[in-house]
Amino acid sequence: MKDPLTRRTPGRAALLLVAVAAVLPANAAVAGTGGPAAAGETVKVAVEAVPADLTYPEKKEIAMELVSSAENSSLDWKAQYKYIEDIDDGRGYTAGIIGFCSGTGDMLDLVELYIARRPGNVLAKYLPALRKVNGTDSHRGLDPHFPKDWRAAAADPVFRQAQNDERDRVYFDPAVAQARADGLRALGQFVYYDAMVMHGPGSDPVSFGGIRKAAMKKARTPAQGGDEVAYLNAFLDARKAAMKTEEAHGDTSRVDTAQRVFLKNGDLDLDPPLRWKVYGDSYQILG
Repeated sequence: MKDPLTRRTPGRAALLLVAVAAVLPANAAVAGTGGPAAAGETVKVAVEAVPADLTYPEKKEIAMELVSSAENSSLDWKAQYKYIEDIDDGRGYTAGIIGFCSGTGDMLDLVELYIARRPGNVLAKYLPALRKVNGTDSHRGLDPHFPKDWRAAAADPVFRQAQNDERDRVYFDPAVAQARADGLRALGQFVYYDAMVMHGPGSDPVSFGGIRKAAMKKARTPAQGGDEVAYLNAFLDARKAAMKTEEAHGDTSRVDTAQRVFLKNGDLDLDPPLRWKVYGDSYQILG
């Protein structure tokens, strides 16, 4: 087995003490005492930190690394802008930081965005072919030079930003928004995001919407008054069932030895240290 791939991230205190040196009016009350604050007095206010959700930069970085460990066997998600291959899952070419696919429409949307921002770029000539192969696993009109040109485009910061923006628009933002509406904290938000990445945002039984619907038949969301752990277990059960319908997704370790491990540990805020395995490889993010 490989040595664990590791990243260290700064820890976050659970309680923040704010020291405020201020000259307060004579009749101002000190919080928690009801008495007046003396002029020039340093007032210490205990502020309970709100758990950071997945939109916080530190948490979002963790989410990107977790997905990359499953999609690319690496924590270095920023090295994946240039990634491209056909993984024989019926979706044509899979490429970039989130696995944009030539057969599912998200790669087409990405290239259209890149052309809008950088007309005449190296991928522009493939737009007609991408429109024709959408919905299939065909490479017609893309081979033999599309992979090489994709890697060349990945050197362009405009293309890298386009990948970031499409990832957020199609997958990250909708997943986090739905998770928040369901009353889920950072781990649940990531569970939704990872499911959205693999299964897509549709409503059929093996897409994100169908998986969520199946989970809600077994357990109530926290927003409905349900237990968060029980609901997430139901969601992961439904996710595994959906994964097993496709041979290419038959390995469910990204659920079994990653997300389920965090859930069993009670780490609903997705706080480091995090240790997990995907496809038998070990990873860790240390606090």
